[in-house]
Amino acid sequence: AGNGCESVWNVAEDACNISVLGDRCKAEDTVVCNRIIQVLADKYPEFRKCVCSTDHICSITALLGKLCSINKAHKTNRSCLDVNRECVEDEVCNKQLSLYLKVCSVNKKCNMEGCQAAIRFFYGNMPFEVAQMMIFCDCIQHDESCHRAKELLHGQPCAVTVVPPPSCLNVIQICEENELCRKKYTAFRSKCWRHVTKKCYNDEACLETLLRDEVPCSATTDCKAAYVSSWGTMLHTQCTCQNLPPLEQPLCELFHHMLHSKSCFNVKNLYGLALLHKLYYLSKPTIFHFNRKYVFSDIYMKLCPLRGQAFLKKFVEV
Repeated sequence: AGNGCESVWNVAEDACNISVLGDRCKAEDTVVCNRIIQVLADKYPEFRKCVCSTDHICSITALLGKLCSINKAHKTNRSCLDVNRECVEDEVCNKQLSLYLKVCSVNKKCNMEGCQAAIRFFYGNMPFEVAQMMIFCDCIQHDESCHRAKELLHGQPCAVTVVPPPSCLNVIQICEENELCRKKYTAFRSKCWRHVTKKCYNDEACLETLLRDEVPCSATTDCKAAYVSSWGTMLHTQCTCQNLPPLEQPLCELFHHMLHSKSCFNVKNLYGLALLHKLYYLSKPTIFHFNRKYVFSDIYMKLCPLRGQAFLKKFVEV
């Protein structure tokens, strides 16, 4: 893999019984697997960058997210139902998701600021590749179960719905008055929409050109990171451009396009970027290699001595 985690993947694939014939990006027993991952992360510092989203949260989800995002090359956006199910089945991800859903639950009165803070914490503690998979997941039109899963993952309606909906101009204004939101918006604009300058805001011809051509954002890795980081702020509040004076309409539509259009994160862009990333790194040697027999014996003897002896005997014979 391009990030030097291929040797870790090889170890985890066997240790965690990851299906090669079926979904190669799913561990059959995440509880046991995460214990193995923690032992590896404690003993081998090189593992941390591959399996830990922070110094304290190490799980197979981090590794699967990093490798599957490259191996699958984002040929399609993942189903929100599948992504949600995989998170629930993973011990670490499910714990984080449960904390977030308690705050954003639709069964009690919505606290929008609290829900937005929970979203920031949730996605901030996910590996970037996993957060990206969740945020860009999608559903076919009539799949109600998938759409419910999407609402859960995206904090709907609590974190994004205001009645009546504000104008997109108002959303930007409120965001710029809040220090945290202003920083997120500045990063998002500079990484994704550098060509959309403030000079253009008051230039009718410039605005018309941008809107007519549906100018996409840069779609770089930095841009996607800035977009993911902006979740849990006012920027993702559902906004409208209806009932505005004609002079304010073009700028409002531009802001709506910048905030809510995912055209720059389309499948073609994601596929191309992932493929280039993979091809670039495949030409480079991995950062480290493991003696897999030694690692297995060490892991299994610590976690379960009796099973470890039987497994090691079988592994060495093979």
